[in-house]
Amino acid sequence: MINYGRHFIDQMDIQSVVNSLKSDWLTTGPLVEVFENALEELTKAKCVAVSSGTAALHCAYFAIDLKPGDEVITPPITFIATQATAAQLGAKIVFADIQSDTANIDPSAVEAAITSKTKAIVAVDYAGHPADLGALRIIADKYGLYLIEDASHSLGSLYNGQPTGSIADITTFSFFPTKNITTAEGGAVATNNEFLLQRARRFSRQGLIKDSSEFKNNNEGAWHQEVHSFGLNYRLPDILCALGISQLKKINSFKDERNRIFMKYLFNLGNVENIDLPLIHKSVNPMWHFFPLRVNETTREDLYNYLLRNGFKTQVNYFPVHLHPVFREQRDLKGKFPISELFYKQELSLPLYVGLSDTQIDEISNLIIEFYD
Repeated sequence: MINYGRHFIDQMDIQSVVNSLKSDWLTTGPLVEVFENALEELTKAKCVAVSSGTAALHCAYFAIDLKPGDEVITPPITFIATQATAAQLGAKIVFADIQSDTANIDPSAVEAAITSKTKAIVAVDYAGHPADLGALRIIADKYGLYLIEDASHSLGSLYNGQPTGSIADITTFSFFPTKNITTAEGGAVATNNEFLLQRARRFSRQGLIKDSSEFKNNNEGAWHQEVHSFGLNYRLPDILCALGISQLKKINSFKDERNRIFMKYLFNLGNVENIDLPLIHKSVNPMWHFFPLRVNETTREDLYNYLLRNGFKTQVNYFPVHLHPVFREQRDLKGKFPISELFYKQELSLPLYVGLSDTQIDEISNLIIEFYD
């Protein structure tokens, strides 16, 4: 069975992890800083490594001091962690519909959703294609809002020549096995705002303060550390950072391979009727996370099952978040975001990962061609 996504691990990755296992550190040690520094070189922003992409989002929302009653504007087409971590801090989730060509949040819909309670705009870089960050930045600045970029799909992507991580007020990444690089589980927060950086880092380290110049209890010994506000244990262990360091050394080749697969799909499927292929805006240089094909909603499930019977596991990304039962108190949301709901009914993610062969790409392409012939 060919899955729609998987990790790529080579001998260099394995040796990096083995070396870490032989060191004096398994949890938080010197490799955390090495990994963060490597991320900073790529993203052109300061970074905090954390235990997952979800943890990164939680840290980002805490960093902007998101509180009960605040509103965050988010797209419906995303994994629910984008909203769940804000809701856990008491925020109200406000949805804004997407652009039909990229499935990224529509800036005009964002502006229409802003109220006096809005605290942040959250852009999600769907499938690795950066959102319209320029327009969103203008809107955020106009209304005095934070711009958060959920870049779980887009590490390595560029917007107007700038890397994801360096544009929004605060950006989050995921290193889950199917993502652009992996640390098994893991994530990171990126920002060039020192205040937000410190809040995110401290929250991810259980709120612990070790700098004696900040202590409020000054009569303790050299062992002392204290907490001024609650945090959580979102640390990424050295052993996983070792894998991340090795993976980052290959990110340029990963990007080339992912984009080559993407372009081969475009070439193979370019003349097939009844399907829509993803587009690339001129302002972006994406690192593709998956290939979002759009088909007629009446044939999507049949195509999914046909490919599955022939050895290819595809995926649907994502069930619109506003339709999850957890938002049952907002039942009137159904039908309010028609572009998102239609996109969900039509979308099918084709396999895209480093190691997918030309033969496999051709085989699944031919199956799709045969299905619609």
